[in-house]
Amino acid sequence: MNYVITGASRGIGYDLALLLASDPGNRVLVLSRDAAKLELLAKELDGVSGAGYFSYLPYDLSRPDASALLSAVSQMGGVDVVVNNAGALVNKPFVELSDADWRQVFDTNFFGPVALIRTLVPLLREGRQSHIVNISSMGGFQGSSKFRGLSAYSASKAALANLTECLAEELAEEGIAVNCLALGAVQTEMLAEAFPGYQAPLSSADMAGFIAYFATQGQRFFNGKVLPVSLSTP
Repeated sequence: MNYVITGASRGIGYDLALLLASDPGNRVLVLSRDAAKLELLAKELDGVSGAGYFSYLPYDLSRPDASALLSAVSQMGGVDVVVNNAGALVNKPFVELSDADWRQVFDTNFFGPVALIRTLVPLLREGRQSHIVNISSMGGFQGSSKFRGLSAYSASKAALANLTECLAEELAEEGIAVNCLALGAVQTEMLAEAFPGYQAPLSSADMAGFIAYFATQGQRFFNGKVLPVSLSTP
């Protein structure tokens, strides 16, 4: 299968890309603003015997470039699965959040996936098992515990979850499944920014293994679902 993964320069996205691209049957394109870390990922995969196709595109979701994205996907040979994993977090009390803070978080966590999906939908229509997987958070899951300082992040992830439900309805006739995973605590750099000193019960590699399976097989069982994947919050 052919995968496009955002936010692949660290944490879950990095481990997910490494896992999927290690399979010789897969073709993987990863996106991130951090070109240097994408190069490190490419070098790590160079040492993996029998790895599949892998390419990377330095890409800022807040400044989408449809032509560059379509060119990279065309070189890969199309796309079956999109994983919107990239995330931005600003940890501040609500009254201290500036308009720029809100825009930064929503540009990456919500408007970035909107633009990416809109660009790739025509190509996903050509697939037989097309699947869009949006990575949200338990912070954006209705009725879950909420935490001080994370209002912008949580609101943006809630918006992404709601978009998932809407797109599943709109794209169903195109044969494109859309689901959302609301993740709980996973040991990543972003978790450390939100909860300094907290030790999560799962590593990024643990969660990447689950997402890899769900991205590949989840569309057989779910569509339009926002699924909590959490041992703790945090």
